[in-house]
Amino acid sequence: MKKTGVLNAELARVIASLGHGDMLVIGDAGLPVPPQVPCIDLAVSLGVPTLQQVLEAVLDEVCLEKITLAEETATRSRALWRFTDNYIHTNDRVSLDEVPHEQFKQLSREARAVVRTGDNTPYTNIILHSGVPF
Repeated sequence: MKKTGVLNAELARVIASLGHGDMLVIGDAGLPVPPQVPCIDLAVSLGVPTLQQVLEAVLDEVCLEKITLAEETATRSRALWRFTDNYIHTNDRVSLDEVPHEQFKQLSREARAVVRTGDNTPYTNIILHSGVPF
């Protein structure tokens, strides 16, 4: 048994398989998952787990080059926007892209997987774009 990091076997497998430029979406309980994209459903109940709890665990294991948020996140999900802004400012190799929510949903069609959380705050969704550590 792993003793640190992401313990969910399905999520750990997807993280380990990410290549440069691959996208991993972490979404709230209401984000639609495109039929062709695998869904790793971690939701237990509304609010459990939060997106930020899952995001923090994933960020400890993934090398990123970019993060994508919906433009609406800045006003509708301030906590996620602040967390992301802080992350970007402390990781100078990671850029931020903000797109309209409809475009965010279109981008999610190309993701390696969507991780569903129990978060029930509107527009609490994030796309992580895998980078390389060299």
